[in-house]
Amino acid sequence: MQPEATVERIRVRYGETDQMGHAYYGHYALWFEQARAAWCRARGFTYKELEQMGYMLPCVELHIKYRDEIRYDDVIEVHIKVTEIRRAAIKFEYEILNTETGKLCTVGLTWHVTMGGHRKAVTIPPEVRALLERPPQAP
Repeated sequence: MQPEATVERIRVRYGETDQMGHAYYGHYALWFEQARAAWCRARGFTYKELEQMGYMLPCVELHIKYRDEIRYDDVIEVHIKVTEIRRAAIKFEYEILNTETGKLCTVGLTWHVTMGGHRKAVTIPPEVRALLERPPQAP
């Protein structure tokens, strides 16, 4: 698999920071989720459409490593790519860069399992695999 990254730009809101002015650690998972939605849209589908097909991709594992600070009003880029697709699971990897400093602030990954209507893991169906393996479309 030749992963192609999608980039989601985010301006850090005041409410996403803690009393010290740093991005609150819990918001990183939300930024990852926002980037995953952008990754899907770049490939011509939405998560909502995937659910309408009868499938869900719940996150079953999350890893985050904080390397540098992110503060209020910083503009960050979340770079996301799929690095592994197994029978019923998908691995996304993330890098968060501060656009002003150019520093790599955060790295992370999530694993998602394909679930069908009975809330049980299922083999990724061919039509869903085709969506996941699609290269990003031109904006």
